[in-house]
Amino acid sequence: MRVLKFGGTSVGSAERMKEVASLITDEHRKVVVLSAMSGTTNSLVDITSYLYKKNHDGATEVISQLEKKYEAEVDALYASEEFKTKGFELIKTHFEYIKSFTKDVFTVFEEKAILAQGELLSTAMFHFYLQEQGVKSVLLPALDFMRIDKNSEPDKEYIRENLANVIADNEGADIYITQGFICRNAFGEIDNLQRGGSDYSASLIGAAIKADEIQIWTDIDGMHNNDPRFVEKTHSISDLSFDEAAELAYFGAKILHPTSVLPAKLENIPVRLLNTMEPKAQGTLISSNHEKKRIAAVAAKDGITAIKIKSGRMLLAYGFLRKVFEIFESYKTPIDMISTSEVGVSVTIDDDTHLNDIVDDLRNFGTVDIDTDQVIVCVVGDLVPANVGYANQVLGALKDIPVRMISYGGSNYNISLLINASDKKKALNALSNNLFNE
Repeated sequence: MRVLKFGGTSVGSAERMKEVASLITDEHRKVVVLSAMSGTTNSLVDITSYLYKKNHDGATEVISQLEKKYEAEVDALYASEEFKTKGFELIKTHFEYIKSFTKDVFTVFEEKAILAQGELLSTAMFHFYLQEQGVKSVLLPALDFMRIDKNSEPDKEYIRENLANVIADNEGADIYITQGFICRNAFGEIDNLQRGGSDYSASLIGAAIKADEIQIWTDIDGMHNNDPRFVEKTHSISDLSFDEAAELAYFGAKILHPTSVLPAKLENIPVRLLNTMEPKAQGTLISSNHEKKRIAAVAAKDGITAIKIKSGRMLLAYGFLRKVFEIFESYKTPIDMISTSEVGVSVTIDDDTHLNDIVDDLRNFGTVDIDTDQVIVCVVGDLVPANVGYANQVLGALKDIPVRMISYGGSNYNISLLINASDKKKALNALSNNLFNE
């Protein structure tokens, strides 16, 4: 069995849903994971924002606009009066539910219930369309099997057991439709997976059923060797290892969330990135295979802050770094890069929510300097120490660009460099010219 995930753009309109239906009706049994229609989640977030502020008029206006959009899509999606009626009744039910929150106390629990409506709507609409076309499909509510534990981590054993049960109860189906992103928490309340969203759902489902393959369908033909928004003549990469894909995703490749392929990696299930708009394009295959002696791709992560701590107490001292890292831990702020010297340590973060508090605490240990508006450029490939010359190629490409920090050797798959945001486009193009266009 395969798992196919389609993102919000792929199911963003009635026309797009029809095209997705044509892609999935083949001889393979499959679980199809759908995101909310594009733009829906943003509208739902706006609604919750108004409700938190007790601005019921503002919430009602956005609800009304979104409901009209869905009514138009329902009218365009179905050909028969029977299924148009079903679709309109579905829309009415969900939007009456959303409207009910304008009359009561609003908390984070109600917020998550509202945010779940996008996926519940898209999957039900798509399931009705398949039924109208005579396709044998079953709608599997993710809330029946997808759960996170008290630490907000997926409860993999619960997912595996309950998913197996709901599939067994519907054994005769060719296609199982379910929602991405949404789940229940350890207390049975509606919640969501947050990191990786629907991609993460697909990977968890694939791992739970030991799928033959997981396919992530988006509006891009796979992972590119550089950012096509800043660099001309990029191309999709035919294959990547799980570790390479995770590095690229973490350091800026927007097509994939860095945590989303981990469940697939642990079960050694290949993940294929494909383009709904160009279904015949090769895309990118992510697997345990690792191509030797190559640079695969370049990615860039924006919004980086560099923090440098200088202290004479660090010289020949032990325990200094532990105290520094404990400060970041206390504010739940992850560190991306680190570089040390005898009298200083530099780190980077991408979440500056607690920056002022972190800096105040760090000043107990030394002088602190801050550089904002930085970018981490990450070069990914087979970068084991025995493969000489790659570091020289990377640094040579950036000979005219100021480099603030370098991280190399932390893994066998990447070289990371910190530069000013103003130099990002120049750096990405220089690396492409030096690494891929010679």
